[in-house]
Amino acid sequence: MVVDLGAIHHFFSRPPEELVADPQSPAMHQVLLSALESGQVRAAEQRPDGSWQANPWVKQAILCGFRRTNLVEMPGPGFPMFDKTAYPARHFGLEDGVRLVPGGSSVRRGAHIAKGVVIMPPAYVNVGAFVDEGTMVDSHALVGSCAQVGKRVHLSAAAQIGGVLEPAGARPVVVEDDAFVGGLVGLFEGIVVRKRAVLASGVVITGSTVIYDLVHGRELRQEVPEGAVVVPGSRPASGDYAKAHGLQVSAPCIVKYRDVRTDAATALEQALR
Repeated sequence: MVVDLGAIHHFFSRPPEELVADPQSPAMHQVLLSALESGQVRAAEQRPDGSWQANPWVKQAILCGFRRTNLVEMPGPGFPMFDKTAYPARHFGLEDGVRLVPGGSSVRRGAHIAKGVVIMPPAYVNVGAFVDEGTMVDSHALVGSCAQVGKRVHLSAAAQIGGVLEPAGARPVVVEDDAFVGGLVGLFEGIVVRKRAVLASGVVITGSTVIYDLVHGRELRQEVPEGAVVVPGSRPASGDYAKAHGLQVSAPCIVKYRDVRTDAATALEQALR
């Protein structure tokens, strides 16, 4: 389905009060869902200079769906579930080319899942998320609302890719092509992970986290550079009390940049696809 992007943009760029009251909103909501799922509309996009910016009107449109609809009982196996009618679970067909492995995963409507994506159970992909071709979403992984995940990314078991809907202008978490996100990694508050970066198990990065680049002797925030290999680290906490008790705070460290040995260590077994 090809949508008129100008028309949908114009419709959802109006004040939320107008959208909620507009009788055309239910029909336009269905157009929005189709546009998000096909990838024609995205909650965030990369600009020519390489930066990532949110599309506030898209996030406002998603929020309108929540505000405009009611809580209802949803059918499900074993026990009842309850949610707003705007964003039920998404259903796939063989023609979608997605491996949604049985066992309790769920993808919400309004999420783009490209061909060749593998979703291992249990995993969850929220509304507005974009998951590109060849990516693996492993067990217990979360792709939060509006998060942007590139091609051939590996989201290992229990990786948490944080989502954001409000404020509408806030940038979601972005993981670019060929990145490797280790088990139990947490990425939150609009962090951008550049291409081919490797995040070792247990790394947690928020918008205020200082990333220590041991290779170039610098401090970074809000972005993991292309090809960086990041491991969990720590540094002494400040203050007399912390010193007396030997306390440390988390300090993710870039210990090297990706090389042939790193590629071999993070290679995915193609037979699994």
